[in-house]
Formats: sequence, structure tokens, C-alpha cells
Amino acid sequence: MINSLGIKKAPKDTKIVVAMSGGVDSSVVAALMKEEGYDVTGITLKLYDDAKPSKEGRQCCAGQDILDAKRVSEKLNIKHEILFYQKKFKSEVIDSFIDSYVAGETPIPCVQCNQTVKFRDLFKYAKDLNADALVTGHYVSRIQNNGHANMYRAKDQNRDQSYFLFSTSQEQLDYLRFPLGEIDKSETRSIAQKLKLNVADKPDSQDICFVPNGDYSSVIKKFRPESFKPGKILDISGNQIGEHEGIINYTIGQRKGIKISNDKPLYVVNINADHNTIIVGAKEFLEIKEIKLRDLNFLGNKQDFTNPINIKVRSTGRLLKAKIKILDKSAMIEILDSETGISPGQACVFYSKDDFGDKVLGGGWIYKTYNKNLST
Repeated sequence: MINSLGIKKAPKDTKIVVAMSGGVDSSVVAALMKEEGYDVTGITLKLYDDAKPSKEGRQCCAGQDILDAKRVSEKLNIKHEILFYQKKFKSEVIDSFIDSYVAGETPIPCVQCNQTVKFRDLFKYAKDLNADALVTGHYVSRIQNNGHANMYRAKDQNRDQSYFLFSTSQEQLDYLRFPLGEIDKSETRSIAQKLKLNVADKPDSQDICFVPNGDYSSVIKKFRPESFKPGKILDISGNQIGEHEGIINYTIGQRKGIKISNDKPLYVVNINADHNTIIVGAKEFLEIKEIKLRDLNFLGNKQDFTNPINIKVRSTGRLLKAKIKILDKSAMIEILDSETGISPGQACVFYSKDDFGDKVLGGGWIYKTYNKNLST
């Protein structure tokens, strides 16, 4: 028999690991798997020391979340383990986040977290337990075809998390399962309430987990106080029109906090970390037509890239039509739609449309952007 996870075993003979963050999504996944009769082990990662709690508990992988995951596991009568990955998380996610911000980029640590401690290290741990699958609460769809799994945007596209999973390898994707990919978030909440899980009404995590209340500068100040170095604010022509108190206080597209009066609104259009300067200009200087990517990951076939594809350059952004030219270790993307405020450090994720939906083809990290008037 083939069970609901696509594995040729009865559920009771199928050992699975559920990644439990302590939130409602992963808790419901654990409950559904237990209800179907699988041999479930819940694993929670402690990734950082939460000395400064976030408002409303809207984080993940912290002290309260670990307690919530443990309570859910006890209610479901499943095994539960905690893995202490603080050192790995600090060296591979937090340090990388800080390096990127100091370099004038806009980092996305959630992708790197999935790429390293979650899907690499937890993947290995689940394999060492002889688990048949690693199951998570991500909102993405996984469809098996020709012996391999393909990733698609979730049914609930307002909750779709495929952008954060573009760096998943084919080996990992074949092993992973995403039961929530075909249901709406409201249904997940309803299941949690019916099962009377203690996390049924828990708010979703919003902040980057190690950045309480979105205060990026406090994190950087803690680890790299020397980064708060004053410098010049320049206009498009290179003339100094003001001063800043550290480039880490700014991101591409930012309007607030520039503190310079002008006839037209000014936006941060470039950050030059080498010269410690901020360049500001009118909104038209934010429109990007080409981007260059590095550290590529491919989940699709080469023929998928012969025609124009769709891309996303931010997690909540729309799909943009684009052409891709794959180079030796990089790729050049021509954006056919209009888009503003794209920053180095962000991810660019590739999609193609087929009979099943929007298929994830992979992606890469943006390290250079171009428009007709300015390049970074």
C-alpha cells in the first residue's frame, strides 16, 4: 500500500519526524500525522537565547515556543526531542545576517535558516533516526512526478512560503513532506481548535526570530557596535546633501528617516558600504530592469528556462515576468514587468506555470541591480 505521504508502508510502520516550532501550523501537522496512525517524533530546535521577548510572542524557536511544542506533544502522546543548535544558528544565520547588513544589503535570514540548521542539520538528524520522512508546517505544495518531487506554490497563496525554500536540494525535497500545502490557513486554525490544542489561537510569528519587534539595529549594535559609523548622504549626482549615523539604519527603497527636505520625496536608492555613503533620489531611480544572481540552486530542468519565466524578488511580492540567462556560476535576469526597490541580499526565486500550478525552479541571491540611471 502507499500511504498519504506517498510511502509504500502502512502508516503505523512509517516513522516520521515533524519539525515543531511551537506554532499552530507545525502543531496541526503533528496532530494530523498522529491521527492517521504514523509513528511520530516531534523535534524542536532551540536556535537562540531569547533574553528580550517579542511583543505578543510573535517569534519562533524560543523558550515559550519550546514549551508550547512540548505541551502539544504531551497532549498528542508523541515522542518529543529538543535539539540545541544555538552555536550553529549564530555562526551560520545571525553572523551572516549581520555581515549582509553591514555590507549595505537587505538579508533574508529565514532562507538561510531553512538552508542550514533546518533542512541540512535536521534533515541529517531525521535520517540518523531512520525516519522515512521529515514533515513540516510550511505552506508549499509537493507533487511527485517521474520519480522525483516538485515544489509548487501553496493553495493558500496568501500564506505561500515557497520563496523561503528555493534553496532546498532535490534530495531534501524528495524526503520532505508538506501536509498544509493544499489547505487554507483558516482551516489549519479550525483543526487546532477542534483538537483543543493549546496553540490554537497563538499569533503567527512575524518578526525575524532573533530580532525582537523588528529592531535590526539593536542586534547589530550588540554584535558589531563599530558598524554605527557616520557618513555622507549623497544625491544622484554625487553631491553631499546630508549625513547619516550608520548605513545599517537604511535599506533600499526606504523613505522615512532620511531627514532631508526636498521638493519631491527622497528614497534610498543605493548604499555604498565601501565608501560608507547613502545615495538618495526620486522614486524613478528605484525601478530595476536587470539583476545579477549568485549562489544559484536549480530544481527545474534546463528546458524550463528556454521560455520567459516568472520570478519573485520578495516574499510578499507578485510574480514578475522575466528572462534568465544562466552564466558560469551566476545568472542575469531581465525583468519584463515594472518593479522597484529591489536590493542586493534579497533572493530571486524562479517559477514556471504548468497544469499543477506555479512550479518552483530554484533561485539565487541578488548581488547586483541595474536600471537605466543607476547600478548597485
